[in-house]
Amino acid sequence: QVQLVESGGGLVQGGGSLRLSCAASGSIFSINAMGWYRQAPGKQRELVATITNIDKTNYADSVKGRFTISRDNAKNTVYLQMNSLKPEDTAVYYCYARAKVGFTGTGPYDYWGQGTQVTVSS
Repeated sequence: QVQLVESGGGLVQGGGSLRLSCAASGSIFSINAMGWYRQAPGKQRELVATITNIDKTNYADSVKGRFTISRDNAKNTVYLQMNSLKPEDTAVYYCYARAKVGFTGTGPYDYWGQGTQVTVSS
C-alpha cells in the first residue's frame, strides 16, 4: 500500500559525503514518521535517524554531528545528508515510514524500502 524508493547510495572515500533520498508513494493518508536504518554484514539492523511529521529528529549517537535528516512533506520524501563518512558507516541503508493508509486512514503501519548500499573506503 505504500512503496518506498531509495536512491543516492554508492562508493565514497572516507571523509566524503553522500545524500540519500527516499520517496514514498501509494495509498497514503498521512505519514507520521520517516527515517533511515542500516545493516552492516553480520550485524543487526540499527537506527540511523528518524524525523516526525512535526520535524522532531532522532539520531544514533554514532552519526550525530555528521548526518542530517530532513523531510519534504509535500513530496513525501525524506533525505539523509551524510558527511565525514567513515568506513564503519558501510552498510545497506533502508528507508522507513510509519503511515496511515487508505481513505479512512487505517493504521499506522510500518513500511520499508529495498535498501541502498553505501560503501566507504579507507
